[in-house]
Order: sequence, then structure tokens, then C-alpha cells
Amino acid sequence: MKKIVYVLLLAILFTACKNEPKQDSKMVDEVKQEEITTSIYPESITKVFNAHGSIDNWNKMQSLSFSITKPTGIEKITKNLKTRAELIDTPAYTQGFDGESLWINEKDGKAYKGNAKFYKGLMFYFYAMPFVLGDEGITYEDTEPLIFEGKTYSGILITFETGVGESSNDQYKIFYDAKTGQMEWLAYTVTFGKAEGSPDFHFIRYNNWQTVNGLVVPKSIDWYNYKDNLPTEKRNTVEFTDVLLSEKAPDANMFVMPETAKIIE
Repeated sequence: MKKIVYVLLLAILFTACKNEPKQDSKMVDEVKQEEITTSIYPESITKVFNAHGSIDNWNKMQSLSFSITKPTGIEKITKNLKTRAELIDTPAYTQGFDGESLWINEKDGKAYKGNAKFYKGLMFYFYAMPFVLGDEGITYEDTEPLIFEGKTYSGILITFETGVGESSNDQYKIFYDAKTGQMEWLAYTVTFGKAEGSPDFHFIRYNNWQTVNGLVVPKSIDWYNYKDNLPTEKRNTVEFTDVLLSEKAPDANMFVMPETAKIIE
């Protein structure tokens, strides 16, 4: 769909330029760039992207890393934003994805008891909001607003084409400040391992931001309890530290599976 919109825009611009008197070439180039940049995505999600530093600036980045402090210690996540290779390093284990194989390397003889497939990319996805919703194979439509504590937040429903990601039946809703465009809430369903979609939306509040390399990204996020697909009260907070966003790709060797690791099928 994005490619079709792109081609139509170029065709319209070409026709307009033929019928109009000659203009300064620099002005025409600026118009072409403006049309292409602002029309690939719907107006509502573009407004959100722009409020966070723009999808164009995000696409320049090649690496992202951040840390989360948990009761078991510090968990550091490093991501190649282009290949989506990932390394999750914790005191008990290291989880890696080299773009093809998912692996776990246990430490100190402690058996890994988690679900590596479910956790792969999970915290990255929540952290990289709203930009991660600019990926291919995503559709957008305006949805009913969220009203919380007397304030109304405009909504965008995000769905995925069949076969996109591990759980293409997942649905997301972004709720944002209509004036500023800043993202305020994320509602999401969990369909991993299920044959069908889920009607239940979970809620995360995004109200604590920081600017890193020109992009507005979370400093912390709050998970909320919910009832009847609406948030109720705050349940817990996850804080992010040591955040790095760079146009330089991470070293590919860090994602290579060690000899002591095992592949997760």
C-alpha cells in the first residue's frame, strides 16, 4: 500500500509540474520531498511519529541498547535495528538472536526457565514505541478515543498483515495527545501461541520521556490493571537506563551463538 501511495504521489506531482508554469527547481524538489515524507503514513500516526523526532530520523538509526533493573539483577538489551538481531544479557543467562537462530546460554549452571520465543523482541517492541509501528505489513485506522481521569486521548488501531511477526493476530492501539501528538498510552492484545486473536487489551502508560540522539523515547513505562478493556490503576513501573541510539550498527559478533549455548526450536 505504501508503494502504491508513493507512485501515485509522484504521478500527480509530475502532471502538476507539466501543467504549471516553470518553477525554481529547488522549490519543486522541496515540494516533492515534503509530499513523499508526510504521505507514506496516515496523518494521525505521522503526527505521533513527528512528535517523537520523526520516522525519518528513526530510520537513520542502526543500533539501540538499554538496561532494565530487575530483582534478579540488570538486564541489558542490544538490538540491530535493521536486521533485528538481538542480545539480552542477564546475570542468569544470555539470550541471542542472530537474525535466523534463537539461542540461550545459561550461566553458573542455572537452568533457564523462561519462554525465549515469547520474550524475543518483547521489551524492544514496548521500548521502541511508537517507531516500531512504522514497520512494513502494518495497517492503521482511527479508533475510539480513550478517556482516563477526565482527559481524552485520540486513538489509532494497528493491525498486521497475515504472517507478519510471531503473532500477526495481535492488535495494538496507540492513544495520543491530540494537540501535541505525543504518545500517552498503548493498548495491546496477547495472542502468542494461540490460533485466534484475543478480545482483551492490556494497557501501558507512556508519560515519562527522554530525548536521545534527537528521538523522544521512554525513560520509564507503567503497566496498568484493566477492566472491560479500560485501564484502572497502576500496577508496576519499568525504568530504562543506559540508553544508546546510534547510526552505527552494533558488532555482528555479539549475536553469534557461543559453543556452550543451545538453539531454541
